[in-house]
Amino acid sequence: MELLGTVEETTSDGKAVVRSEKLPEIGDPVFDRREKKVGNVKRIFGPVDEPYVSVQLDDKTAGMGLKNKPLYFTTRGTQNGKGKRRNRRN
Repeated sequence: MELLGTVEETTSDGKAVVRSEKLPEIGDPVFDRREKKVGNVKRIFGPVDEPYVSVQLDDKTAGMGLKNKPLYFTTRGTQNGKGKRRNRRN
């Protein structure tokens, strides 16, 4: 697991805004300090040097206790390893 960053804000609709230290991919799972899954990366926005990451939380009520806490992520990798057009004929 890699450090995603610290939670800057949480919203009432179940999202957390994180100031990212490393750039994850959209859809990567996000975990708390105890390695419990809290959600997935939904959107990446902001400046290129230090982007913000929007995390769609699995449990909307758990987001209230996440402010100023570190979150971590793991990469999912590719789905099939060969890309979408592997059976395409020329």
